[in-house]
Amino acid sequence: MRDKLVVGNWKMHGGLAQNEALLGDLRARWRAPRGRKLAVCVPFPYLWQAQAVLSGSTIAWGAQNLSEHASGAFTGEVAATMVAEFGCTYAIVGHSERRTLYKENDATVAGKAAAAMAAGLTPIVCVGETLGEREAGSTEAVVLRQLEAVLMRLGERVAEAVLAYEPVWAIGTGRNATPEQAQDVHGLLRRRLGAVGSEVTLLYGGSVKPSNAKGLFQMPDIDGGLIGGASLKADEFLAIATA
Repeated sequence: MRDKLVVGNWKMHGGLAQNEALLGDLRARWRAPRGRKLAVCVPFPYLWQAQAVLSGSTIAWGAQNLSEHASGAFTGEVAATMVAEFGCTYAIVGHSERRTLYKENDATVAGKAAAAMAAGLTPIVCVGETLGEREAGSTEAVVLRQLEAVLMRLGERVAEAVLAYEPVWAIGTGRNATPEQAQDVHGLLRRRLGAVGSEVTLLYGGSVKPSNAKGLFQMPDIDGGLIGGASLKADEFLAIATA
């Protein structure tokens, strides 16, 4: 039986004082029900703070990105081994904002997933379609193409990764896929994963709120969520995590 997993993605938000309050509140209030996991992925400068506040708790932490390169003349980049030194469990790769704003392609995302694994991290690999692609009936083709690049690079090691379906049209827009729409794509991904499909944790991301989390998480192939804005508020984040 797969555990349920809820991961907060702070994006480019945070500050030392507010982080201390939020992380401390989460640590004090999270009771880690059996079979449920909670994690936060924070900006690089705050990894040390997440490590300091959350060490010894049942809440994991991770990064929102990393380089596909192990080291070298890549000014401004952060290697997976550097991230791992802060005790991280997870690293998000291929988030739609990285694909859209920074032109990361499928091969780059697959390379980042492989780099994360090589450093002992669990990559959270994001896939998803734009509104135009959904309206054109291309959802299946897009998410399978994105997944295929990862499968080619990782092979059966994909069983050690987490996949997150995040329809681009639902991120930060207040719109979200219905539970049935999300389940359709999650089921597609699990079938494509083949023999290891039953082992892979599949998350949904896209305007998840306490009011819609339960309906999404009840779907048979949705194992939790990748949460954006709501993860910055302890009450909302914990309500989602226990939905």
